[in-house]
Amino acid sequence: MNENSNVLKFQSVGGSALGTKLGTQEVILGRSAGNDKRYLEQHGNKWRVVVSVPRELQDILGTKLKKSLGTDSLSVANRMKWGAVAELKQKIAEAQDKTTSAPHIEIALEMAKLLKDASTPERQHEIEEGIDITGDMLRGSEVGEEPDPETGEPQPRYNPESERRAGEFMRIAKGLATPIDLSHNKYLDQLTVKPRTKADDIRSMKLLKGWMQDNSVGPFLETIDSKTAVRFMDALPELTNGLSPVTLNKYIRRLSRYWQWLQKRSEVDQDIWKGLSLSVPVTPYDEVERAFTDDEVITLLNGDISQAMHDLMRIGALTGCRIDPIVCLKVKDCQDGVFIFKPQKKEKRERSCPIHSDLEQIIKRRCEGKELEDDVFPEWPLPKKNSQRERSFKASQQFTDYRRKLGVDEVIPGRRRSLVNFHSFRRWFITTAERADQPEHIIAAVVGHKRPGMTLGRYSAGPKLEQARRCVEAVHLPKTLITSVDCAI
Repeated sequence: MNENSNVLKFQSVGGSALGTKLGTQEVILGRSAGNDKRYLEQHGNKWRVVVSVPRELQDILGTKLKKSLGTDSLSVANRMKWGAVAELKQKIAEAQDKTTSAPHIEIALEMAKLLKDASTPERQHEIEEGIDITGDMLRGSEVGEEPDPETGEPQPRYNPESERRAGEFMRIAKGLATPIDLSHNKYLDQLTVKPRTKADDIRSMKLLKGWMQDNSVGPFLETIDSKTAVRFMDALPELTNGLSPVTLNKYIRRLSRYWQWLQKRSEVDQDIWKGLSLSVPVTPYDEVERAFTDDEVITLLNGDISQAMHDLMRIGALTGCRIDPIVCLKVKDCQDGVFIFKPQKKEKRERSCPIHSDLEQIIKRRCEGKELEDDVFPEWPLPKKNSQRERSFKASQQFTDYRRKLGVDEVIPGRRRSLVNFHSFRRWFITTAERADQPEHIIAAVVGHKRPGMTLGRYSAGPKLEQARRCVEAVHLPKTLITSVDCAI
């Protein structure tokens, strides 16, 4: 083999899991790729591709996967390597059982960046040749012939899935198409929303990509328009096995927010999801989620459940607080007779709430002997590092199981959620405070609702602690409860 000749012939190394075999091809050499040895190493006088294996798979696959390119030219190796890299990464993805993984797209993005950064026409030509070679490898061998629709002449036919992948690869690598989720992780990283909302973002994108693939719509920003968005919206109920329109509209709103973010960065021209929503059936009055009755509160607070759950329910009932801020309390948040709850929903800052006199012994017991940064409820620790769930997820599940076991439930046919849940303690607190003649704007301040009117809602700094304390102390647990706070087994 003569590396100094203008025309260099090389032989590819057999087939691959992607159904490929280059055969003998002539490549017109431009300038050398220099010292670009990414994914490459020499073995004897030949170059081969090397891809590192994740630690958790090394017992199965070894520390590295390797594939010979059968050439001693670094320039030729740089043209040939990408198809082999995609093949080896596909093996890793299969071993990880990542059925949705797309190594060919990862490689295409890498080559698109190389093409964009090419400093000379020769280097650009070299990369474009590598793209063409890799596309041929991804397309694989012919599986037959079919007539050309225009000329009638026979033309090669390829495996449809391989041809689809090759087409995606070529469009992305040449900068003609942008994967719809290319910037999604970057978008998620800058969000300041609850983990549950981020989970909605991830699920909405997964649904959209799956639908586009099933309907032969390329998963690119350039191939999805307003009409396509409407088609996806109409398909959502069937895709999600009949989830409520309220939930599905959340998914559409999360996609809309992503598109707005892309629009600000000139990645798309418009938010194609703007104004789209599924019709939501009108909820009859008797199907609205409601407060617990006093009898239901008595049943729940006298039941056979852990001390932690008894404490959690009492704090919920006597503060009107949502479950997650309670579970997330630290000792430092329970000082000087005041709870400091983390912000929720549209709250912009943490919120103070007086500790009810009936909760003082619970808080004393839970904080005694602990440091200020210790958890008040260590029974429900933080979820795993990459989990999108709130800390209170397990506590909420346990409460739901307990509530159903006691028969405190109200399920309407066709509705997924019961009309009563932990949030019903919040509704019970608000109802009881109102019936105790507490002013609406004080109740709103205590529970963290937006206060009515411009004067109180925008200009007031909020009620004094004494006013909030009077509101909290006006709420009393039903008198037929077991009086001891240590009432659970």
